Amino acid sequence: MFSCVKPYEDQNYSALKRACLRRKVLFEDPNFPATDDSLYYKGTPGPTVRWKRPKDICEDPRLFVDGISSHDLHQGQVGNCWFVAACSSLASRESLWQKVIPDWKEQEWDPEKPSAYAGIFHFHFWRFGEWVDVVIDDRLPTVNNQLIYCHSNSRSEFWCALVEKAYAKLAGCYQALDGGNTADALVDFTGGVSEPIDLTEGGFANDEAKRNQLFERVLKVHSRGGLISASIKAVTAADMEARLACGLVKGHAYAITDVRKVRLGHGLLAFFKSEKLDMIRLRNPWGEREWNGPWSDTSEEWQKVSKSEREKMGVTVQDDGEFWMTFEDVCRYFTDIIKCRVINTSYLSIHKTWEEARLRGAWTRHEDPRKNRSGGCINHKDTFFQNPQYIFDVKKPEDEVLICIQQRPKQSTRRDGKGENLAIGFDIYKVEENREYRMHGLQHRAASSIYINSRSVFLRTDQPEGRYVIIPTTFEPGHTGEFLLRVFTDVPSNCRELRLDEPPHSCWSSLCGYPQQVTQVHILGATGLKDSSTGANSYVIIKCEGDKVRSAVQKGTSTPEYNVKGIFYRKKPGQPITVQVINHRVLKDEFLGQVHLKADPDDLQALHTLHLQDRSSRQPSDLPGTVAVCVFSSTSLTAV
Repeated sequence: MFSCVKPYEDQNYSALKRACLRRKVLFEDPNFPATDDSLYYKGTPGPTVRWKRPKDICEDPRLFVDGISSHDLHQGQVGNCWFVAACSSLASRESLWQKVIPDWKEQEWDPEKPSAYAGIFHFHFWRFGEWVDVVIDDRLPTVNNQLIYCHSNSRSEFWCALVEKAYAKLAGCYQALDGGNTADALVDFTGGVSEPIDLTEGGFANDEAKRNQLFERVLKVHSRGGLISASIKAVTAADMEARLACGLVKGHAYAITDVRKVRLGHGLLAFFKSEKLDMIRLRNPWGEREWNGPWSDTSEEWQKVSKSEREKMGVTVQDDGEFWMTFEDVCRYFTDIIKCRVINTSYLSIHKTWEEARLRGAWTRHEDPRKNRSGGCINHKDTFFQNPQYIFDVKKPEDEVLICIQQRPKQSTRRDGKGENLAIGFDIYKVEENREYRMHGLQHRAASSIYINSRSVFLRTDQPEGRYVIIPTTFEPGHTGEFLLRVFTDVPSNCRELRLDEPPHSCWSSLCGYPQQVTQVHILGATGLKDSSTGANSYVIIKCEGDKVRSAVQKGTSTPEYNVKGIFYRKKPGQPITVQVINHRVLKDEFLGQVHLKADPDDLQALHTLHLQDRSSRQPSDLPGTVAVCVFSSTSLTAV
């Protein structure tokens, strides 16, 4: 993975460190100087901030004191509980924090080799599809010799303050971290995809079956190395960081540091009775102020759990900001959960392996409607199909598909102010099995995301076998920006961008001809097919000028629903399109009948119910069964 880490702003950590050691100077980062520009994108500072190196703040600075843990972190004066919560989650995952803090042993202060210290550190973050290596100096903002932003329990421990500085450099300044999004930080730490869940809208508190299903999904993400956080929406400014009677804080991000089924009872009784409770452990980034309801640190409910189980869970009674809740109470009191899945694409894993397609695109403006790629959402029907379009295949009878679209992060600067996100989203359409060119008209919408001005939008959806088109859009037309599209499926989806509106002209067009007409054929289903004792196992083939589309086999029914579409660019419109119905057999498939479609653009009747006929060209005779077909033809090749 690290062979493809790119140096951020072309700053090479090793070369810079060597140069500092050779010159016997401490590194001073020219790209993120120790000035107010690195603190604020607007406004003026309050108390005088002094930038100090860790050795000026304490006698024995360390990257880690007694290892790394979620207890290390405390939120500072900037409203970045979301970032601190993400760091708390990160600290609980050794495999993940070692990616973010590379060469951590080499970066650690070594009291025995003071000459190896050069005041320079580096960290890895996943940004817009690639890992970047961010170099910083270790001058940190202080007031009265105290760190004013993220800091550790121990005055000598600096890993979290240094990670925060590197992240602030990516964002433009420290102030840009005020009021951010936990989901973004979780993605930047892992390269995973974040899935927000609205607990209120989903009604999980009152629906036990839905809640159990969600808990299993949260448990799976946790057990497979993902990161999770929870929060309570603040509706008004007064709500922000208001403490509720139950001890929880509104408008505040909590890290979920453990998810488990807890065995109730003592001794053998607990083992045989095997009554289990769905439990979640959370941590407040403030490092204090905890939940005071059932299963809080000192509550009597813990008497229901054996001492060995309590020790296994690490239950403590101090006000350290970490506490347990039942999942039912989490769903009752919290409004949002963010799951960040670390997507496994390794074939050497025992867990599910995903196939990832990753494509970069952009919404761009152009006077020519055919070249414009900023059409806005479906509310703007005249321009919607001008947006970028991507095609992918579901190759199993049904598959779980994960889709994530992320817009390029915007830096906050003094000159341009805070980097604002566009409102973005996407729609997914089930299209013809053989489509190779851009969509120009509405088809069946298989799924759609929310539209929101967040950096990324995620959708998990189950879809049947077939071909699909994703149309990522900004909410309003005319907005421009870059985006990254990621599609995860069980088997390779052959995801690619559709660039052409119609078949291209070539030097062969004058010899072989160029399409004069486009026809879309939608086979809905059939009725009254020749039956066997178990029903027909039939499929349908649509043939046109050497091109063919085949449906999946519909098993054990004489009234199959094929719901298959084909699109054909016809050079010889006089030749009919043939639709054949075939019965799938073990040794040899059996012909059940066929129909011919003229598919004339002047035919205003869209739906046709046609009797199946045999192959005889002289005197076609009817066979058992009818087939229902929707046909649309046009001399404009961009009509479908």
